[in-house]
Amino acid sequence: MQLEIDHEQKELKPHGSYEFPVLISYERLSYFDTKEFLWHWHPEIELTLVLEGDIAYRVNDTLYHLKAGEGLFCNTNVLHTGCRLHEEDCSYLSITFHPRFLYGYSSSIMQSKYMSHILKSPSLSSIHFAPEVKWQNKVLKRLEQIRKLDIKRGPSMELKIQVALLKIWQQIYEHTGSGDMAGTENGRDTERIRQIMEYMQDHYAEKITLEDLAEQVHLCKSESCRLFKRYMNETMFEYLLDYRIERSLELLRQSGLDVTGVAGRVGFGDPGYYARIFKRKMGCTPLEYRKNRGC
Repeated sequence: MQLEIDHEQKELKPHGSYEFPVLISYERLSYFDTKEFLWHWHPEIELTLVLEGDIAYRVNDTLYHLKAGEGLFCNTNVLHTGCRLHEEDCSYLSITFHPRFLYGYSSSIMQSKYMSHILKSPSLSSIHFAPEVKWQNKVLKRLEQIRKLDIKRGPSMELKIQVALLKIWQQIYEHTGSGDMAGTENGRDTERIRQIMEYMQDHYAEKITLEDLAEQVHLCKSESCRLFKRYMNETMFEYLLDYRIERSLELLRQSGLDVTGVAGRVGFGDPGYYARIFKRKMGCTPLEYRKNRGC
């Protein structure tokens, strides 16, 4: 599968419903065609509990190596991505919920006193939960509790999940001043990264120059390159190639285009170069991918 995102990197998958804005899902990196999930963001909070294996999880410019039994808080509206380490698979529990599930209605004390400053803080993009830290271990146990509640599906499941999430938030609220929070990113820089990525997504099928990208954020070419590399841990050119390959997967599965046609449709003028980049990323040729997918 592939992650569904729009041109602004926002994830399109619904995270629960209006009545119960919580999504509990069980994921594996091997479920994704590229064995990683793309950079994306969403207005919901996401809590992750690693069940098996390891994952390289990046939130904005912070990279985490999460192991089984560890977890992560990912704040609202922050860019994040994850990939395998050492070619091994990773399974994890993802709990995604809208903040209103905890604070109720707009301008409530729950929102203004206990949540807003955390949700809007550029220095609280993420928190790594490790079992050896006492308060974080309590959070991890609550995540495990939610997993069991979801499996059992008892008559008061929704109520107990809300209580567990409130207790997790209490721990986060009480420890956000402890100095062990990750991330010191600048909000303006994060927005610039989004603008660059949005431009590449809108124009990936066309010829894109470094001048085009730098112009989007009103920086010189060298500064825009440094900014993107620092936050994304890859160059803008590498990101563009990866995105073009991602876009080509659906065409290989569902269209009647030959490889040359697919390459041209996603911005590769040379089908041979497309095939080389494809094999480097996917571990097979475009034709092998099409055949293995039954296309």
